[in-house]
Order: sequence, then structure tokens, then C-alpha cells
Amino acid sequence: MGIFEHNLRKAKQREISIEEEQDLEALLRVFPPEIQDALREANRGQDLLEVVMDLGRVPEARFLDHEVVLSEQEVTREDIDAVLAQISPFDADNRSGIERTLHRISAIRNRSGDVVGLTCRVGRAIYGTIGIIEDIVHSGRSVLLLGRPGVGKTTMLRETARVLAEKSRVVIVDTSNEIGGDGDIPHPAVGRARRMQVAEPVLQHEVMIEAVENHMPEVIVIDEIGRELEALAARTIAERGVQLIATAHGNTLENLILNPTLRDLIGGIESVTLSDEEARHRGTQKTVLERRAPPTFDVVIEIQDWDHVAVHADVAQSVDGLLRNRPVPPRVRYRNEEGEIEVEGGVEPGVAVATEAEMAAEPLKRMRIYPYGVARNRLRQAAQELIVPIEILDELDKADVVLTLKSHYRNRPRLLVEAEDQGISIYVLRSNTLTQIQNFLAGLFDLERDEDSLPRALRETQEAIRDVIAGTKMVELAPQNAYIRRRQHELARSFNLISHSRGKEPRRRVRIYRE
Repeated sequence: MGIFEHNLRKAKQREISIEEEQDLEALLRVFPPEIQDALREANRGQDLLEVVMDLGRVPEARFLDHEVVLSEQEVTREDIDAVLAQISPFDADNRSGIERTLHRISAIRNRSGDVVGLTCRVGRAIYGTIGIIEDIVHSGRSVLLLGRPGVGKTTMLRETARVLAEKSRVVIVDTSNEIGGDGDIPHPAVGRARRMQVAEPVLQHEVMIEAVENHMPEVIVIDEIGRELEALAARTIAERGVQLIATAHGNTLENLILNPTLRDLIGGIESVTLSDEEARHRGTQKTVLERRAPPTFDVVIEIQDWDHVAVHADVAQSVDGLLRNRPVPPRVRYRNEEGEIEVEGGVEPGVAVATEAEMAAEPLKRMRIYPYGVARNRLRQAAQELIVPIEILDELDKADVVLTLKSHYRNRPRLLVEAEDQGISIYVLRSNTLTQIQNFLAGLFDLERDEDSLPRALRETQEAIRDVIAGTKMVELAPQNAYIRRRQHELARSFNLISHSRGKEPRRRVRIYRE
């Protein structure tokens, strides 16, 4: 049994809803009467996968465990035209649908562009499919879903959008209308999430950027990143502090490493020539492959089926391990026979990598922060990059501090007045940017950012950039703390140069390379 059929069989265990019955009936109505009657007579709507109509051949219905010929009469041009008259026009990738349903109708054309075959696939909204990874998608980290066709990636993506939209601003970039269904009104399965349609598949990257610039999302959901421009757009979105939930072509993390079009999603791969000393230290040849930049996605999830996934909780660490022939095993999650989730091996998502965490001689006190008008995903990202322990609260009563914006503080809302009355410290930011939030956290945790060390480090970075632009292959900077290294990376990136951190604390330092 295939993965798609396996997932669908498990979905059958619940009662079919009125909404599903109505959606299925909408599909049946587009077929010629003889095919409609045959499908209703079979009375196995929950098992139905797709209906195939090819010109000059008998129509077939494909169920979970068998196929059925729906009529002894061959499909005629009139039959196909009758179906086309009741569905939306086909888009550039020869896909269509039925308004406000999740069904997908794909066309086969002849050399003249005429439709000579139809594959009518049943679309179903199946709820509860992300229970096994729900904590990860709620963590605020960007997540990439991988898996072979039919494994259920789009179904999980749709459910992720619905769940996150309950508390966050979610925008779906829906290239083929597979997430939100056909028509201008999204299917109820996406909940409160907003949906942006794409006129042509090749324009998906433009709509991705438009979504960020025009609609202020906290989360963007994308189905099937498959082109280089889309990978670059995803990186741009991630750098703006927006959480990304997406799927991509590929079954495993290794597939992405080998895919030159999509490898930028995991940081990109480049050939690097090591010094003699470094090569001896590593025990490798002088020319090796290394990750080029920080990954766009923090977590990669390989889907075996809805109840069995492998989680790469630290993509940077996993990619580096694979490139150095020291693979980091993923954390496997699965449901046992009692329906309970079990976890084996790997690294738990959200746990900081030791090389950064080791910088603290004494553990920092966890601070409970209530953000009022401040982007929670950016606050989370800033804390991860500075390696400081925070807890973002939904209720004011347990907060150590309140973080808000100047524009909100001026209006003196009731909640901020209540915080002052309770003696809770209120910190006010000028703007809702990642840099402002990092400055706040650096001050809150008393990180080393004295007036001399940062300018001195940035002057050294500028000199190194000039040397690299002039022709030097690589310049290594002096060791710095995590915050200053972050600023050095940003400066190098502004000159379109590559930079990596190397070594362990307290000797961790930045290297700057040419393209």
C-alpha cells in the first residue's frame, strides 16, 4: 500500500462530515450522468482517490485498493467538454478545480493544446494531522517539510496554516490553489489564514515578497518551493524575521544538499581550500565542501507519513555533519499503537547548540517577557541569536518585564497602566525591528557591548572587507562574543561577502570570504 493510501485509510477511521459529503458531491456533479450514477452506486466516497477520463478510453475510478471501470462507453470529446464547462479555467500548469473545494483537476493536452485527458483527484480537509509536530510549528522557528509525492505534505501544511492562524497573522502563498482550494474564497480548512493566489507558477517568488511587504504577516505558508528565485525569496523573508512554513521538492535533507537549485534553503554549499594546519587538524583534504551561509529554515522535517517523521532540529549542524561525513542523526517521532507520541535519538527542537551556549560561565536567569505590540517571532529569533533564555508569556500576571513600542506607550493603554501598578518593569522600543529587540535583550542580560569593543570590532571588519574585495581569499577576525559576531556577519553580508563563525567559545571568531 502506498503512503497516500496509508494516510487516507487512517483518515477513514473518523466519521465523514457534512462538509466532506458536500465537497464530494460537488465533484460528482461535474461528470456526465452515467459516470455520476456509477460512482454513487459504488457508494465508497471515502475510499475514492481519483477519476480518470481519457479521450477514446473507458472512464475509471481509482479507490484505495482497486480500480473500477465506470462505463463501457468510451469517453468522447463531448464528455470532456461537459466537464470543462463546469470547472475553473486551467492555469499555466494545467491545473484547475471546483470553487470552494480542495479537489484538483489536471489536464492532458495534445499538440494543438486541446484537452484530451482529465485526472480528477479528490481533495479532503483532514484535521489533526500535525499533532506529531505541533510543538515545532508553534516554536516560531522556520520549518521545511520534505517527503515523496503523496506522503501528505500539503495536507499537513494546510492544517499548520489553520492552527497557527488562531493566534498569529498567517498568509498563504497558494500557487496552484491546493492549500486554500479553488475560487476567490478560501476553503474553511485554512481557518483564519489569509490566502494570496499566484497568476502563474513562475511568479511565485514575486508574490512571496509582496506578501511580506504589503500584508505584515507573522507567518508565511508556501507549498512547493522548487525554483532558485523562490529559494532566494524565502531567504529574504526569513531575514525579515517572518516565520516560514513550507514544503520543497525532495525526500530527505541529503536530497537538498545535492540539489543546486534549492541548496540555498539550507545555507548553500561551496568549495573551500583549507590551510595546511586546518586540513591536518580536520584530517581531511585541503579542498572540502562547506556550508556557505546560515540556513533559511531552522528545522527540516522528513515526513514518512502523518504518524512518523524525522526531525532535523538544527539544520546548520545537520548539514555541516553531512558535509564532513559525520552525520547527525535526526530525532524520530512516531505514534505507537496506543496513539501516544514517542521520540527516539537526535536533538530536541529548540535546544541551543552547545558551541554557542558554552559562552556563559554562569547560567543566565530566565526572563519572563510579555510583549505588547512587539512581534513575538522576532523576539524569539533575537533570543536564539544572542543565546539568552526567555519565556514569552500570554498573560501579564507572571511577567518579569513588559516589552512594548513607543507608539503604544504614548497612548497609555489599560494593560500597560496595570503593569505599572503591579510594579512590572516596562521597556519601550522605538521600532519593531530585530536590531532594536536585540539591543533590548543585550541590555536586559548585561551582555558585553561596551562602547569600545563594538566600534573596534567593526573597524577590524571593515578593514577585512577591503582586503577581501581587493583580492584576499579569506580574512579571519579576532574572537568576539555572539552579539558582536552577529554585527560582523551583517556588515559582511551588506558587501555581498560570505562569512562563517569558527572555533569554540571563548575563541569563536568570524571568517570573511569572497563569493
